[in-house]
Amino acid sequence: MHIAVAGNIGSGKTTLTRMLSQRYGWTPRYEPVDNNPYLDDFYADMPRWSFNLQIYFLNKRFQEVVEISKSTDTIIQDRTIFEDARIFAPNLHGMGMMSDRDFDNYNDLFELMISLVKLPDLMIYIRSTVPNLISQIQKRGREYERSIRIDYLAGLNERYENWIKTYEGNLIIIDGDNTKFESNVQDFQTITDMIDGRLYGLFK
Repeated sequence: MHIAVAGNIGSGKTTLTRMLSQRYGWTPRYEPVDNNPYLDDFYADMPRWSFNLQIYFLNKRFQEVVEISKSTDTIIQDRTIFEDARIFAPNLHGMGMMSDRDFDNYNDLFELMISLVKLPDLMIYIRSTVPNLISQIQKRGREYERSIRIDYLAGLNERYENWIKTYEGNLIIIDGDNTKFESNVQDFQTITDMIDGRLYGLFK
């Protein structure tokens, strides 16, 4: 099976991915952040590096999807190819930080890739407000994230909500502001009960 965790920057995707992989024995696939050669440059100069960054993510995510489709393991993935193409790239384009030419080129490549990809067996979306995202980003203290703009996060949030409204696959939505799954055992149990219900027919 292919399980995916979706959500904005700072929503808790990586933490939830790690906890669920440990709880169920699933194989985790984390977002390629630490070794990303474009992130520092992107946050310093978004218009210059937006296309390079998004192509990097699209390439890595497509590689992951192909590997997942060939695997016999149950894999839980931190962020999906759909978020790159439906949220991050359009947000940069909408903010004037990616040219029409680059955006059209990006979309053509994505449409080719997506014709070969199926939806995950379960999508887990962590919904979070911008103030909560900012608090979480500040807590983890990544240097390259210090310059993230509030309007950038707000634009991403709006596009996440629009995407989720039309998402056609198996979906669970978690309230990231009020569900403290990392520190509250009962909150985490609530999430796993929902997952069991969707995947295994329990606790319906």
